[in-house]
Amino acid sequence: MTTDSDTTMRGESDDLGERLTPGALLDRYSAGSSFFFASPRGSMLARGVDAVVPKATCSGGRDRLPGQVAEFLRHAEEFGRVNPVVVGAVPFGDNLPAHLVLPAAVDRAEPLSEPVAAPDAPRVDYEVKHVPAPAEYERAVERVLKRLRDEEMSKVVLARSLELSTSDPVDPGRMLRNLAGTDPGGFTYAVDLPRRGQDGTRDSFGERAETGRTLLGASPELLVSLDGTRVRSNPLAGSRPRSADPDEDRRRAEELQHSEKDLREHAAVVDAVVAALRPLCRDLVVPDGPSVVHTAAMWHLSTEITGELLDPGTTSLQLAVAMHPTPAVCGTPPEDARVAIAEAEPFERGYYTGMVGWCDATGDGEWVVTIRCAEIEDSAIRFYAGAGIVEGSDPADELAETSAKFRTALSAMGWTDAL
Repeated sequence: MTTDSDTTMRGESDDLGERLTPGALLDRYSAGSSFFFASPRGSMLARGVDAVVPKATCSGGRDRLPGQVAEFLRHAEEFGRVNPVVVGAVPFGDNLPAHLVLPAAVDRAEPLSEPVAAPDAPRVDYEVKHVPAPAEYERAVERVLKRLRDEEMSKVVLARSLELSTSDPVDPGRMLRNLAGTDPGGFTYAVDLPRRGQDGTRDSFGERAETGRTLLGASPELLVSLDGTRVRSNPLAGSRPRSADPDEDRRRAEELQHSEKDLREHAAVVDAVVAALRPLCRDLVVPDGPSVVHTAAMWHLSTEITGELLDPGTTSLQLAVAMHPTPAVCGTPPEDARVAIAEAEPFERGYYTGMVGWCDATGDGEWVVTIRCAEIEDSAIRFYAGAGIVEGSDPADELAETSAKFRTALSAMGWTDAL
């Protein structure tokens, strides 16, 4: 067991914690010393850090991560912890380590089924930088479309970012509460990250190497949930922006439901998820076709897949690692898509399009795809959004889709005019 340099393992800590309301968990959240995760299954606030899972880059070692975490949790039980849990984030790429910790205490609550009271967003001055510029993003989409025609690839997910600098430090707690109130039925999270550079991160947008970082967001996409032996995954692919006009909003949903391009893109993601789960599960139930679901900002094609573990010893992290990255955030085939992404995107994704969640000593846990997110460093904040590029994609439409996805996190800051 590798303990954090500033803390020691406390065997008397009871990881089952105290049951509170979701609002009370949000009140107790404190950036720099907390992990917050809310899903339709329940809400969690992890406080403090008793130990850190030893850092190991994911390069050639991501498959070893679940075994490493399982051993870590076994040691925690030997120290007297009651059903210990690790919480944190796993990056998209292979160059950064997973950031997973053993918290000092965990409090739980019911799901965020109803909006929580959120403070008004204060007006602040800020500067905005588009990375890349909108016109360059459209040109990048055109280049990717050419690669799809010339090479044996069927999809590449291409992202862009918004970098905002403010005169005063950004309050992660206020932004988290606003996100929780925007889509209470989704997956809301906040994760403390190592200082930039300590985990191998090279890309810097704020030049604040001595400042702690917070990754937070409201993801609509469940990578995998494990409860006992029950497995659930809910891949999303294919989307349309919402409209304030009810008739237009309904038209967009119906258009998405019958879009050949989007249905083809969605089917590829479902096929990849099923292929990853089949060796680990039995009795997989896969609907014949997707349904249309919505967040405050987007319509999505959605398929809920369920099954039972073949081996009760399989953990939620094993399932998540086997599935990640899906074509919904990377592309097909994934190896070629990664190369195209690295060449086309002028920034390091880091934990964006990775996964965030938790896993306990029994193997239970939840992992969601790290999208609709932002990374905060003091008075600098970076938002991320991506779109799946397939044959038939239109660069202007893909740009509009990323803009709509930005609005989830931007709305939580009261900065919708940043676009």
